[in-house]
Amino acid sequence: MVIRTLLITGLLLTLAVSAGVRFSLLLALGLLIGFSLERFGFGFAGPWRRLIRERNAQGFVAQLVAIGLTAVAIQPIIAFAPGTLIGAIAPVSLTMVAAAFVFGLSMQMILGCGSGTLVNAGSGNAIALTALPLFCIGSFLGTLLVPFAIEATPHIPISLTESFGVGGGVTVTLFGLVGVGFLASWYSAGSLWNKKLLIAGVILSALAILHVLVAGQPWGVVYGLGLWVAKAAQGFGWDAASAQFWIHPINAQALQSSILTDTTSLTSLGLIGGAALAAWKDSSVQPFKQPIAAWYFAVAALFGLLLGISSRLAFGCNVGALFSGIASGSLHGWLWLIAGFAGSIVGVKWRDQLWRRASEGLS
Repeated sequence: MVIRTLLITGLLLTLAVSAGVRFSLLLALGLLIGFSLERFGFGFAGPWRRLIRERNAQGFVAQLVAIGLTAVAIQPIIAFAPGTLIGAIAPVSLTMVAAAFVFGLSMQMILGCGSGTLVNAGSGNAIALTALPLFCIGSFLGTLLVPFAIEATPHIPISLTESFGVGGGVTVTLFGLVGVGFLASWYSAGSLWNKKLLIAGVILSALAILHVLVAGQPWGVVYGLGLWVAKAAQGFGWDAASAQFWIHPINAQALQSSILTDTTSLTSLGLIGGAALAAWKDSSVQPFKQPIAAWYFAVAALFGLLLGISSRLAFGCNVGALFSGIASGSLHGWLWLIAGFAGSIVGVKWRDQLWRRASEGLS
């Protein structure tokens, strides 16, 4: 514990001196989020899988609670400081819905969504460590496809707070969450109450609210991953001026700046580090891990790539699109939820079949 505390303190102080206190706070938030997700076992892909496979809605309901608490706080906060604070408002389109479906399918194949893949990689999960580099590459490839997707189908951003006012936007959001919760309770085969997961949801919402106050925008994951690969591609001679996405002033500035001053990069790095800290155990203790067929790593790489591409075309993953989108009052977050869950139903069935084959191949 002492070693961990010293490492974290030194890292945060170094970042505060070199980049600024704000960026140090962002990394700290990322570490806290990653630590909380790993320690409490709170996620997105897993609860959806349990709801689909076991009719266990506890984790799913905890997600709804976290989103609702965040929405009640950040929609008024963002409206109070327009221009200074921005919400996760993204366009609605057929391309976005199709991409969310693919993302939902892919995240079940590798047992991790956007945040889940980072957290799982931080805790040493072999599948996540295989998928994460491809997730990053896919996110970059997705940025190259975004302009074509926008040209192919109409993309219309719809904000509930702009359509109904702040009070109306919050009310519609909460009614929607309650409605989805009732559907989950109707489908559930057991109790919805899980103290541990609900506490995790409250903690996550508090950290998400702080993220808006510190960063000026809601929590996201995907942008930073694509940025890392874009920077690497530049080092190998790629011309960013040839890509419409990367000539946008904000994105061009991000390419020229350090990732230690990029909001999404810092929180994503924090997720990995926080999960690693939460999973840090005595080296003498070696928990049993089920062996994995070698060919399943190729599956993880493929769906990791699809995870990155689809999340960019869907304007976010479970965090940036679903959690932050719905909490911000963006209609696209709701459509993402429907399409992503539908994709997860297919993904759970596919993965169960492949996993059985993988296990049989080892026996």
